[in-house]
Amino acid sequence: MTQMPERRKRGITIGIAMHKPYPVPQSDIYLPIHVGAALHPDVLPDIQGDNTGDNISTLNPYFCELTALYWLWKNDDSDYKGLVHYRRYFSTQDFCKRHSNNRYRRVVQSPELQRLLEDSPVILPKKRHYFIETIYSHYAHTMYAEHLDITQSVLEDVAPAYLDEWHELMNKRSAHIFNMMIMDREHFDAYCAWVFPILFEITTRLSPEQYNSFHARYPGRISEKLLNVWIMHNHIQFKELPTTFTEPVNWWKKGTSFLKAKFFKKRYTGSF
Repeated sequence: MTQMPERRKRGITIGIAMHKPYPVPQSDIYLPIHVGAALHPDVLPDIQGDNTGDNISTLNPYFCELTALYWLWKNDDSDYKGLVHYRRYFSTQDFCKRHSNNRYRRVVQSPELQRLLEDSPVILPKKRHYFIETIYSHYAHTMYAEHLDITQSVLEDVAPAYLDEWHELMNKRSAHIFNMMIMDREHFDAYCAWVFPILFEITTRLSPEQYNSFHARYPGRISEKLLNVWIMHNHIQFKELPTTFTEPVNWWKKGTSFLKAKFFKKRYTGSF
């Protein structure tokens, strides 16, 4: 791996995980990051790649946006660091902006974030509620339960202090998802130092290569669960923001797929 001559230092850096050309918010707090740049260097040659410095860019088919998270951990010393997606962002709390026809006006910007971060070191997306499913049963119906079972086994071996929170989460009906967060550098780096060794161990016990390309991304999905566990166990103070999507969401397709998974055991076959 080539080393960057100097780690980046800014006030707030929020990485935007990107794998194809797409419009992004015009703000200096947002840093588009080409995920999987080591595998597809010609797709986004003009933005920051996740393949510089200390990186895991080649693991992108399995770790998804987490290759950008890892890059920020190892190569950025901003006071606050975060991660969003090229189509999904944290939304402003401003009522008028949240309902603007311009979807990028709905994206939270620096002044509002600075005020929120003065009171709390961590910002997370509002929880997703499943109501008729637990976190465990929803994942088992839509993906493969063995992903969760192997994760529990790894926690038993390398982080047993977190097992109570893992069991608690598995029985809950809501959780923070999307692998989105904004944290001060201390919390961000501490979370990454905890979660990545666990994910690496999980993949040594359950190779992602045995699945098709959609289900091979399971380490990225497991990390969504582990973020909740880490927050719960360490009693991290946080604030929540709603999320906004830059494209219309097909709620009918999402809802029917959810019900088919629960009642007819039809696993998800692709993203929505």
